[in-house]
Amino acid sequence: MIEQPANVDAAVNTPVVVDSNDDGTVSQELELEHMRSRLEEAIVETRSTSLENRPRLPRIALSKRNRAVVRALNPMLVTYLEASRDLCETDSILFGAALAVCRIIGAKVSTAGRATGHRSAIPAWRRRIEERIAKARALIGRMICFRSGNNRPRIVCTVRMAFAGTNVSLSQPDITQKLTERIYDLKQRIAAWGKRIRRYTERSTGFNQNRLFQSDQKRLYASLERPIVSGTGPAPNQADTVAFWRGLWSESVNHSEGSWTEVVASQCAGITPKDPVIITPDDVAEAVRRAPNWKSTGLDGLHHYWLKGFMLCHSVLARQFQEALDQKSLPSLFTGITHLVPKDQDTQTEM
Repeated sequence: MIEQPANVDAAVNTPVVVDSNDDGTVSQELELEHMRSRLEEAIVETRSTSLENRPRLPRIALSKRNRAVVRALNPMLVTYLEASRDLCETDSILFGAALAVCRIIGAKVSTAGRATGHRSAIPAWRRRIEERIAKARALIGRMICFRSGNNRPRIVCTVRMAFAGTNVSLSQPDITQKLTERIYDLKQRIAAWGKRIRRYTERSTGFNQNRLFQSDQKRLYASLERPIVSGTGPAPNQADTVAFWRGLWSESVNHSEGSWTEVVASQCAGITPKDPVIITPDDVAEAVRRAPNWKSTGLDGLHHYWLKGFMLCHSVLARQFQEALDQKSLPSLFTGITHLVPKDQDTQTEM
């Protein structure tokens, strides 16, 4: 009874057993050696790959086996993290470890780069329904042509396939009535599919409006009152846009400071300076704990789930973030790209 908890912990912490008939210790050592080699391969591969060409990491199931694999790889990262020199190298190590976990558990990893793998905003089920509607409309058109006397081989073949599996023959005398019934049935199906899409659209719109009402009511009311812009107006000239913003941000301007600056300086002289910010591993752990697991990633493509699983990186991240804060510089990994999107058709005149 006393040794039972230790045995249970050992069984839970064991990553994967190769063969239950073999000796448990040998199987575990072989499995750990296999994981170590996969980790080394993934880290080396990630270091030689640019950010935009990294594969897209999938969302893995939160199962006991997957957690066991992450726990097994966590202590193996000590050697790599201790030798890490900056945040970019640490991020590369963590991404390689996440890639190794996905390959060990057999998760499907996209081989194409994240820059080319754009995901459609339309759900897959809606695309399938729209394809069915398009095929049904094409079939209705062929059947109407056949009913009006068009007997071309392609149309006849299509109509014959439409009645496949039934006792209807194209040579029977009541074929016109059968065609009319079949066309009516297809139209009813198209109407049902269209209602399904409209129900989804209305439900999605209502859900988004309710969520926006809880976060920003002013923005919701503005979106309801503002007319919908189709976006067909002329876009602003790219050269003029670049010149406009470059004149605001790139050219140095000598400002003439007035006497108010001396008044503000005298008023702020008695303010106690704020204590310097010290980033600790607990701060990193708390920030990671509150972050959603599978929130959209940044340029590195690494989800928060991996920062939670590889807990040994918290101390390294705290030290490297502190160094970046003291040096007042961040690597290019934390920079983003800003796209200028015209909000309405008056953008040209405002500029």
